[in-house]
Amino acid sequence: MITETIAAIATGLSNGGISIIRISGDAALSIIDQIYRSKSGKKVLSKEQSHTIHYGFIYDNNQLIDEVMVSIMKAPNSYTKEDVVEINCHGGIIVTRKILETVLKNGARIAEPGEFTKRAFLNGRIDLSQAEAVCDIIQAKNELALKNSIQQLRGDVFRLIKDLRVKILRDIAYIEAALDDPEHISLEGFNDTLLHNIAEESSQIEKILKDSENGKLIKEGIKTVILGKPNAGKSSLLNILVGEERAIVTDIAGTTRDTLEESIQLNGISLNIIDTAGIRDTQDIVEKIGVDKAIRFASQADLIIYVVDASRELDENDYSILSLIKEKKAIVLLNKSDLELIVTSEKINEWTKQPVIRISAKEKTGIDELEELIKKLFFHGEISSHEDVFITNQRHKEALQSARESLKLVKQSILDGLPEDFYSIDLMSAYEVLGKIIGENVEEDLVNMIFKEFCMGK
Repeated sequence: MITETIAAIATGLSNGGISIIRISGDAALSIIDQIYRSKSGKKVLSKEQSHTIHYGFIYDNNQLIDEVMVSIMKAPNSYTKEDVVEINCHGGIIVTRKILETVLKNGARIAEPGEFTKRAFLNGRIDLSQAEAVCDIIQAKNELALKNSIQQLRGDVFRLIKDLRVKILRDIAYIEAALDDPEHISLEGFNDTLLHNIAEESSQIEKILKDSENGKLIKEGIKTVILGKPNAGKSSLLNILVGEERAIVTDIAGTTRDTLEESIQLNGISLNIIDTAGIRDTQDIVEKIGVDKAIRFASQADLIIYVVDASRELDENDYSILSLIKEKKAIVLLNKSDLELIVTSEKINEWTKQPVIRISAKEKTGIDELEELIKKLFFHGEISSHEDVFITNQRHKEALQSARESLKLVKQSILDGLPEDFYSIDLMSAYEVLGKIIGENVEEDLVNMIFKEFCMGK
């Protein structure tokens, strides 16, 4: 049972309008009674109603520290299901720290990163997937990532996993009951029923895992590498997408000699764009390092944007890049379409089946078409209105993969004609590993590791 009272600064520690010091635990109300004084000097906050806010002052003994507003949230109707007090003070660094020191001096200890949310989980207010969603909300890099995290916080993952576990547990219970009481419960014909159930559950898991690839891209962004020969217009394209002059653009070939990374928002998702050195044979040692880095980054990319100078004939460097992108998700841009085109879509299609778009970085044409194509390549145009929850957590994905393998073993045991108690072993394995997603039967070390990723005060 948790007995210690914890406290931390719940807002960013900087000069600003307000700061919040959060206190949670059995002694939260007695601590605020010791350090708070109302304007009349008579109000005792521990006797006030829950979910009320009070104007007054914080004192360290007889020394006035600050004028404050104090929120009272009594157990169990609080974030942690414990008594919670939040002190809203002026946002200066010194005054915020001074109030926290006073709180600690009167009986609280400093909270560990994520400890408030950890208590919410341990006290049963939220499951582990919801707790992780809190961290994802704080770290969300785009609107879709935020929307997906909020869906998880609402319990969408919990309901999804709980439904799967109920179905699996139902079959386990039937098998165990039949083995214990064969005279009254028959397993005759149950294999066909179990095969049907496993097929449905496996199909559901497969869909979740397939959607998890979208989830990863929503959360982390699409790793995008811009490739091309020197002076093809790569840096100009980057500047257009970013909306400012981030890359140096000149007529001198080889201006970009190293990678330049930027993150942009596109249709609600993040593109982590890497502009690379122009790919060509070169004797310049520094430029050659840049070319080697470009090729290495391309091999790790989710998307390659290959910029072609369409006003010039393709050469061996272009053919080298076309070979490089054949097995990747890529888009070919025929740049300088404001000039006479020498390279056509048909010519590119002789070497690759990747989609081709005509653009002019100079005239800023074709960019809308590029943005729409990126969206369709990754999300089939449906991501902005998708109401299903996406798995974004690698721990969840690994648990689902493990559950899928356990169900495969059950199916194989049935086909091999093995005894029914073999089915229960693997069904239970699937049931337990799915439970780890929502925090059932999860090891303490894993819980501690998860919450260490949180910020202070949350």
